[in-house]
Amino acid sequence: MDENKQTPAEEMQSADEKTEKKKSAKKPENEIRELKKQVETAKQEAADANEKYLRMMAEYDNFRKRSAKEKEGVYADAYSDCIGNILPILDNLSRAAASENFEAVKKGLEMTSKAFEDALSKMGITEIETKTFDPNLHNAVMHIEDDSYGEGEIVEVFQKGYRKGDKIIRYAMVKVAN
Repeated sequence: MDENKQTPAEEMQSADEKTEKKKSAKKPENEIRELKKQVETAKQEAADANEKYLRMMAEYDNFRKRSAKEKEGVYADAYSDCIGNILPILDNLSRAAASENFEAVKKGLEMTSKAFEDALSKMGITEIETKTFDPNLHNAVMHIEDDSYGEGEIVEVFQKGYRKGDKIIRYAMVKVAN
């Protein structure tokens, strides 16, 4: 027999091996193609996520800048409103100072005082009551012993105190008995 000649069983086995080799050669090619698709998909998803991140950061930066600008605007608006409420009082004082009639000056000062109280009221500022001493609201600068007054009773107010809500703007300066 010829050494190079194969039996039909060997030929069949050889053909099966060749087919197997072709299949196994195609299998890595298919796997590589699939892996390339997965890599491309992952790259696209990463690019999309990065773009979302960059947009979100830009939006946050814009929000931060807009908030800072609004905060400055609110302060300027509040300041302007406050001064706008006080300017008419300055006008009344100027008119009173220009007057030569004492009664007119007195009336002008009374009107100015009323206008000032109205301006404070518009801003939500109220006067602190001065009946009984409260160290959270009053600053006692003098003390007297007098049995005609009750314990902790305020005898005299040297300077009125003011508050806006729970915030004390200025404590009342008072003289307290007993």
